[in-house]
Amino acid sequence: MISRRDFLQVSMAASAMVGASGFGNWARLAAQQSLTQDQLLEFDSFGNISLIHVTDIHGQLKPIYFREPSVNLGVGENKGHVPHITGADFRKVYGIADGSPSAYALTYNDFSALAKAYGRVGGLDRVSTIINAIRADRPDALLLDGGDTWHGSYTCHHTQGQDMVNVMNALKPDAMTFHWEFTLGSGRVNEIVEGLPFAALGQNIFDSEWDEPAELFKPYKFFERGGANVAVIGQAFPYMPIANPGWMFPEYSFGIRDEHMQAMVDEVRAAGADVVVVLSHNGFDVDKKMASKVLGIDVILSGHTHDALPEPVLVGKTHIIASGSNGKFVSRVDLDVRDGQLMGLRHKLIPVFSDVIAPDPAVAQLIEAERAPFKAQLEEVIGQTDTLLYRRGNFNGTWDDLICDALLSEREADIAMSPGVRWGPSLVPGDDITREDIWNVTSMSYGEAYRSEMTGEFIKVILEDVADNIFNPDPYYQQGGDMVRIGGMGYRIDITKPQGERISEMTLLKTGEAIDPAKSYVVAGWASVNEGTEGPMIWDVVEDHIRKLGTVTLDPNNSVQVAGA
Repeated sequence: MISRRDFLQVSMAASAMVGASGFGNWARLAAQQSLTQDQLLEFDSFGNISLIHVTDIHGQLKPIYFREPSVNLGVGENKGHVPHITGADFRKVYGIADGSPSAYALTYNDFSALAKAYGRVGGLDRVSTIINAIRADRPDALLLDGGDTWHGSYTCHHTQGQDMVNVMNALKPDAMTFHWEFTLGSGRVNEIVEGLPFAALGQNIFDSEWDEPAELFKPYKFFERGGANVAVIGQAFPYMPIANPGWMFPEYSFGIRDEHMQAMVDEVRAAGADVVVVLSHNGFDVDKKMASKVLGIDVILSGHTHDALPEPVLVGKTHIIASGSNGKFVSRVDLDVRDGQLMGLRHKLIPVFSDVIAPDPAVAQLIEAERAPFKAQLEEVIGQTDTLLYRRGNFNGTWDDLICDALLSEREADIAMSPGVRWGPSLVPGDDITREDIWNVTSMSYGEAYRSEMTGEFIKVILEDVADNIFNPDPYYQQGGDMVRIGGMGYRIDITKPQGERISEMTLLKTGEAIDPAKSYVVAGWASVNEGTEGPMIWDVVEDHIRKLGTVTLDPNNSVQVAGA
């Protein structure tokens, strides 16, 4: 029913040419000779309905580098199951050849060398080309956006999301759901949503005063495609007021709302839905649990946790599709719907290799127009890097190591904290660091860099709370993100322990002394959810630090010792 061939066939030809001979100009030539746009887009049409899924674009209009995580630990029933396997283990599960395009797209090993061989990924003009090709084959294909779209870049911040709205409107989505969009503030979100030419969906977006579904966001929408009725139900990020500042959208409440989701599934089935698709920003493990509890969902298009899987995961009768992030992938899902039910499914996770996929000229022109007023600021070179800069991983990422170093230095702190957010492109050694690059990993509407005193006991409480958000064995208590990044301090974490008992051996790195629970330490951080936080903006702090360094060189970060993995 599900063809692995559609995605993995590209690996074989290129890996045969690249082999173990190393990378460089020859490897780039070999890669480009082995990959063609036709190969990437090749698909045996199936059934009568096509879905196109993009998610977690995070404001990225242009091609980027994006390294997948080296550490993505699962707990409880999800331990050792995708997406909680990485690197060589991931390649073994899916039969991916070392050094192949699929290895570069889906795993982290040899990333810098493979990046030089295969180039950048993404770019919404390339995404548009893929969408156009699918529509040429299946004109009534549904384009569904999983959210985290109007957030994450310099231009997105300075236009309050309008650059992304304009470009995405040109791609002509049929529906979207939401997460970081709400950090623009509910007034701005309401203004944009009222003008969208497509459906804004969220069955779990409620009026916080009356605890009733919010009128502006519809729970679902019907589409007639291929002689069948398709119901698309939206599921916005359920933990908005916990993971993000609730004071920015006080009139809305969220939550998973399983019972309401079941009611919506039953309602659309009773209204004649032949197939039920959930456009979700829950995160993959939450989607798996929801699929086990809510009956009647055929397909979940999963977002939020940035997982990219070349095959659907089946939970009961529900197929869960994970389409990556930052515009790096586009998923095509073909459905065979007959006699009021899903009879079969075929899926392809299409990697957007920007050197291979030709840009859509009209969208490329629109992107340049959106960026033109900010061109000088975006392109200003602040420094260079000798280190691979990336964000993803449960505990460490070199971008956040750099951000923590900046906070320690510029804010004269003992300890630094950087939020464990997943968004942000990578840079490879030898790259210039532009202002745009800094904003790609810091841009948000509450980027103040605070400086305060915290006791050792309170720091432990923070670490324990964040650790439970990630490693609670019940996915419904996993409230988003990776572990808070720490600078100036080391610790040990046992992910198998219960809440309050995971963190130990906290050490102040500059002295080697144990953190004293009763002693106060100067802590600098950013992205506080508290209203009224004061301090310079994090992007200015990081820019000042990089200017002083000139060239960024980071030592390996071994300050977090992980047990129970």
